Amino acid sequence: MKLTSLVPLLFIVPLLAFCSEQKQVYIVYFGEHKGDKALHEIEEHHHSYLQSVKESEEEAKSSLLYSYKHSINGFAAELTPDEASKLEKLEEVISVIESHPRKYETHTTRSWEFVGLEEEETDGDEVQRHKNDADDRFRVGRKFLKQAKHGDGIIVGVLDSGVWPESKSFSDKGMGPVPESWKGICQTGIAFNSSHCNRKIIGARYYVKGYEKYYGVFNVTANRDFLSPRDPDGHGSHTASTAVGRRVIGASALGGFAMGSASGGAPLARLAVYKACWAKPNQEKVDGNVCLQEDMLAAIDDAIGDGVHVISVSIGTTDPLPYSQDGIAIGALHAVKRNIVVAASAGNSGPKPGTLSNPAPWIITVGASTLDRAFVGGLVLGNGYTVKTESITAFKMDKFAPLVYAANMSVPGIALNNTSQCLPNSLKPELVNGKVVLCLRGAGSRIGKGMEVKRAGGVGMILGNSLANGNEIPSDSHFVATAAVTPTVVEKILDYIKTDKNPIAFIKPGTTVYKNQPAPLMTGFSSRGPNVVDPNILKPDITAPGLNILAAWSGADSPSKLWVDQRVAAYNIYTGTSMSCPHVSGAIALLKSIHPKWSSAAIRSALMTTAWMTNDEKKPIQDTNGLPANPFALGSGHFRPTKAADPGLIYDASYRAYLLYGCSVGFTNIDPTFKCPTKVPPGYNLNYPSIAIPNLNKTVTVKRTVTNVGNGNSTSTYIFSAQSPEGVTVKAKPSVLSFNRIGQKKRFKIVVTVRKEKSHKTMNATEKGQYQFGWFSWTDKYHVVKSPIAVSLA
Repeated sequence: MKLTSLVPLLFIVPLLAFCSEQKQVYIVYFGEHKGDKALHEIEEHHHSYLQSVKESEEEAKSSLLYSYKHSINGFAAELTPDEASKLEKLEEVISVIESHPRKYETHTTRSWEFVGLEEEETDGDEVQRHKNDADDRFRVGRKFLKQAKHGDGIIVGVLDSGVWPESKSFSDKGMGPVPESWKGICQTGIAFNSSHCNRKIIGARYYVKGYEKYYGVFNVTANRDFLSPRDPDGHGSHTASTAVGRRVIGASALGGFAMGSASGGAPLARLAVYKACWAKPNQEKVDGNVCLQEDMLAAIDDAIGDGVHVISVSIGTTDPLPYSQDGIAIGALHAVKRNIVVAASAGNSGPKPGTLSNPAPWIITVGASTLDRAFVGGLVLGNGYTVKTESITAFKMDKFAPLVYAANMSVPGIALNNTSQCLPNSLKPELVNGKVVLCLRGAGSRIGKGMEVKRAGGVGMILGNSLANGNEIPSDSHFVATAAVTPTVVEKILDYIKTDKNPIAFIKPGTTVYKNQPAPLMTGFSSRGPNVVDPNILKPDITAPGLNILAAWSGADSPSKLWVDQRVAAYNIYTGTSMSCPHVSGAIALLKSIHPKWSSAAIRSALMTTAWMTNDEKKPIQDTNGLPANPFALGSGHFRPTKAADPGLIYDASYRAYLLYGCSVGFTNIDPTFKCPTKVPPGYNLNYPSIAIPNLNKTVTVKRTVTNVGNGNSTSTYIFSAQSPEGVTVKAKPSVLSFNRIGQKKRFKIVVTVRKEKSHKTMNATEKGQYQFGWFSWTDKYHVVKSPIAVSLA
């Protein structure tokens, strides 16, 4: 291991870590269990491998962190690089994965109403429909929730930072007994006992062995966390309640913003908590959590054994990893074999291309888009310029105040490119006191910038987006009156400050506004394709609300996640693909309830082929640049769960189909009962509801199979249509599919051919390596089964 790869860990690991023989945690992965060993025999078998590289039996046993036994065959242990190398050379070992605390990160109401899941029938409370309901086209099927029994009987496992069990979102009032299929436990610990589990939170576990190997014995003071399933920072409670939270009337963020009924997508589904993400020692919680993959893999292995139906993972890699080195991808594949559906967030590294996490085709990968709700305040400049702004700040200004630019107010010694950022201790109080400060986004946290303005005596802050942030405005509960503005407005403010001798500004408080069109929009932070692990699989799969989402919060953390903030909120507004993922997880629970025999692939297909690609104005969903968003941003579109219950046709895929696909990317020998064929089919022939063809040269023929699942329509005829990507033609053989029974399968081929160049204009539009996008669909009288296409030319 190179010395440079460990430099960022200087203040985390002991100095001895730079020795080539320093022990660290590795995961040794063997694939699937053969099923011929008891649990204790599996652990003994794993010990035998450690004994083969360790000097004593005692050292072998003490080095073991986890023995994965339920479905995943492998173990996590402390090894030297030399010991890891010896194990990796064994034929039966598929991969040896080095753990690292920076390898994974968390991807950090109105939302369900917006996608059509609000209705008169509730889970026990009769609530009048809100006058600002979403457009009716997002509510196709008023009885959908009732048909799905609000998710009752479905168990959703949430892999995150724990849960705040006292939240009303996790009440078990009126719920029936725990499903008989449940095999999990309620693990007790600090501030969490067996009474904190109920008929809603039916199980809870925590995983800390990998974390403690890196950061030492758990220290409550340094960690500001609980050695238990209890959530210290709100992230886990927020994601869990978004997916399966009970309906809570009168929920709102601080200041009364987003007031209404907060509910998860499947309010009667059961929750199983798997805490594998922990606070960083001696750091602000706003800096995020640490999620060690040996801990996460243990959590997924237990979730499989416990009997969950859905796993929701709002966590991803900081950089793309091959499947054999990605603990989430490995665990998800084993879950899919047990027909457990895994949804995971795409990540928050957009809008740069090729940044998305969780690209494995057996995972439903979720991007983030907006709602039709906004928190509208106002900014007025002394020259009369007025603009609507986004704000959930409860603080108010009484009058106009002098306006200054942070870059002109900074103390000496601040790097030139950071002077505008309002970083901690960067502003001169004697220059800022009593003023409104323009701070730009980039380095540091948004909430921290407001803290700095307050520290320096400022009365207000204008938080300006950079060009990379685009026009999306996350809402934060700041410490001074705040107006968040787009890059265009930033330019106008800077021009005013430069040209006016005495610039002044006034910030108006925000109010909640519904039907803020056009919606949805793609967020700039949502990670983008193409899929750099395998460009033959188009990712993300789908998008869901992820900007300014109201959901349950931890009583141990403030809305800002800063130590100095003593405010407490039962519900908080939060942003990220971490928030969009549990929206889809909740929808999956509902679909599982309606179609319990559907495979994970069938549910993905139903969600993808029925998704919206247009907004409230019935125009293409826009990206942050104002242009139509392409499938590398939104996948198949904005999810529409009510339509997904009756998709007409599905693209199904079995566990063995994924194993066959693995042969095309070198992810092999997972299952002892499966061997790759001599001739491996190309990855794009996996029966997926979208198509990606990189480096197309002349013609490629893609094979697909659809299954008729039409609701009551045993006899149906589907006709093919397509909007071809520029520079290619897309045709189907055959172009008409006729079905005479439910469950009937039909095969077809999609033939994608490079057009003969006819003009210089076409040549420019389809230059080598540049992706072009289109779609194809199968349509009968009732259904439109739509799939996106991405093609680049060789």
